[in-house]
Amino acid sequence: MTGSRLALALAAALVATPIAAIAGLAQDYPTRPIKIIVPFGAGGPADVTARLLSNVLQEGFGQPFVVENRTGAGGVIGTLEAVKSPADGYTLLMMSNTQTANESLVPTRKYELMRDLAPIAAINYSDLLIVVHPSVPARTLQEFIALAKSQPGKLNYASSGQGTPYHMAGELFKSMAGIDVVHVPYRNSGEARSGVIGGQVQVMIDAVPAMAPNVAENQVRALATTGKARSRVLPNVPTASEAGVPGYEATIWLGLMAPSGTPKPIIDKLNAAVNAVVKRPDIVKLWTEQGAVPISMTPEEFDKHLRGDIVKWAEVVKKFGDKPQ
Repeated sequence: MTGSRLALALAAALVATPIAAIAGLAQDYPTRPIKIIVPFGAGGPADVTARLLSNVLQEGFGQPFVVENRTGAGGVIGTLEAVKSPADGYTLLMMSNTQTANESLVPTRKYELMRDLAPIAAINYSDLLIVVHPSVPARTLQEFIALAKSQPGKLNYASSGQGTPYHMAGELFKSMAGIDVVHVPYRNSGEARSGVIGGQVQVMIDAVPAMAPNVAENQVRALATTGKARSRVLPNVPTASEAGVPGYEATIWLGLMAPSGTPKPIIDKLNAAVNAVVKRPDIVKLWTEQGAVPISMTPEEFDKHLRGDIVKWAEVVKKFGDKPQ
């Protein structure tokens, strides 16, 4: 199932579900529609999750939550639009590791994440999946590493853009495995996925929920997942750590931020609403089936998480020294 079809299916499944836990929050805020900026392409994990979340939140708040994709420059364009928006709670930003990586990867950006945006809530995270086109003569991760070492600079890996979790996971993998594989950035996840399925590139690291259907249809071959433990969705696929790169771990996480200066009562109200959504049994079940894990944090906890992630990816960027200008 494609990302866009999955988004529609999730919205249809949840639109009629009551949200008693957050209905009481809709008193004086909001009084008009709320915009969620997704700085990534349609059909990817951030877009699908934002559309699911918007459908559920608008029930509880009694106002529309409108998702707008503002793509470009690895998430920088959409993030900057959010930064420049009024700090009134009516413009929110969908977050992922992309923005924390961009703090060191894109020195020319016209904002600072922790200065210009306020953390609201974490949402979920997903393990990633290392796949190859079926034509690649490697059936295990160790075989792929050996192949890459025998052909330095000859193999390509796709990502949905510079600085995205898939790009950073790829660079971390290259560093820890000691291989030279060329990064090929696409405009979005869908195009990158098509690139590896069509054989234009040999390798891709993608989110488990997005790529698992392609594995099931034998369009790509799964070599390893990237979490601490095996994925419930693909239990027969080993983790990268157990398959040849000890200690390797990478995920994509999602969250919400708002322009800095957004009133704390609004931040807290949104945080309580999002946390109520991610704890709902039907959503937990749905995400578990897709390979995503809900996260519940206070704004302060999410702030700490963001700062730690910025430091983590700064170390990765320092190793591969790839800073687009």
